[in-house]
Amino acid sequence: MLQCDQCELCEIGPDGHKTFKCDPFSTIKEPECIGKWQLIRLDMLLASYQSMLRSYGRLAPLQDKIFKYVQREINEMEESESWKLDEEEDEGDSQDTPWSV
Repeated sequence: MLQCDQCELCEIGPDGHKTFKCDPFSTIKEPECIGKWQLIRLDMLLASYQSMLRSYGRLAPLQDKIFKYVQREINEMEESESWKLDEEEDEGDSQDTPWSV
């Protein structure tokens, strides 16, 4: 089995970082290369998912503040319009009794 660091499609940088030029549709040397390529892609997917979770973690406090602000605004708006509902309920009560004095 050919190791990746022996393959001409693998470049090793001065810091030891490996860069793979493999394309599973055209430049695969051995059948095991596809499994390795899938593992590399899965690792990249996992790294991007973890990065996304970290960014969501940083946004969570801001999101909580926004939810609290919006909830407070909604509550204030409902309180400011509650006088309209009180008058309508009072008028509805007086019309229900046919002989109000």
